Amino acid sequence: MISPANIPTSVYKLLLLFAAMIWGFSFVVMKDVVAVFPPAWLLGIRFVAAGFILLLCLWKRVRSRMSLKLLGAGIVLGALDFSGFFTQTVGLQSISPGVNAFLTATYCVIVPFLWWLLARRKPSVANVGAAVIAVVGIWFVSVNDSGTHLSIGFGEAMTLLCAIFFALHMVYVSKFSRLYDVLVLTVVQFISEGCFGLLLGVATETFPSIALITPSVIGQMAFLVVFASIIAFGIQNISLSFVPPAQASLLLCLESVFGVLFSVLLYGEILTVRLVFGFALIFIAILMSEGIFSRKKRDKVST
Repeated sequence: MISPANIPTSVYKLLLLFAAMIWGFSFVVMKDVVAVFPPAWLLGIRFVAAGFILLLCLWKRVRSRMSLKLLGAGIVLGALDFSGFFTQTVGLQSISPGVNAFLTATYCVIVPFLWWLLARRKPSVANVGAAVIAVVGIWFVSVNDSGTHLSIGFGEAMTLLCAIFFALHMVYVSKFSRLYDVLVLTVVQFISEGCFGLLLGVATETFPSIALITPSVIGQMAFLVVFASIIAFGIQNISLSFVPPAQASLLLCLESVFGVLFSVLLYGEILTVRLVFGFALIFIAILMSEGIFSRKKRDKVST
């Protein structure tokens, strides 16, 4: 049996791209379920269902490897991820989806510095530069109106807070996955995150009418549970054991690119020069993060 540690890092990077593709696709297939369920209820049902499905699949593993420290680490991850999703949703209520997506994606700039503080690993100039270029590219992809002016109001502040929560979640996954069983950690994250959502939903929101929960809504919820949660988050959490957080965050920020591409393919959205330019910047940022340009420079020097 092949050990996960013996799998090439490039495989984990491809898996992160696949996770970003799933999350990008979720933007275009979950319109009905988002319209029916309030944010906390949606997060609660999604992650409790994902957690218990994963728990049933991994019951023996969970029983044998669970500990109080692992439980605490999983609850921390659940709290961070829930806080990120919830503040993102609150921010979206007062700003455009494009600006919301752009500000959320700034987590890829925050991650290298948080990892520096947490792991004492100073980010390279290439990592920071690549993250900045990626954020500029995401601006061109996410914000369609070139005349949009970015000011910091309540919605923008909440979305920036969400970016901080997502960045914290990523670096702590990277840290905890080196200490505990990452799959058991994911089970605890899902269930705790879902419980936070259900508790907040009961306290502050109204559960939707059963008549609104159509087969289409159920299908979209199933996609969120199985693909966007169990598979995509499972990939992310496992891969962060082997891929540096700065590189992983850049690969995952392709979520917005895939979201636009699926909109072009499935809904006829027009592929503009602005979008292509944004895609090109993000692609350059990823190559920069992977050290492609520095390797070419070294090759020229050596020859």
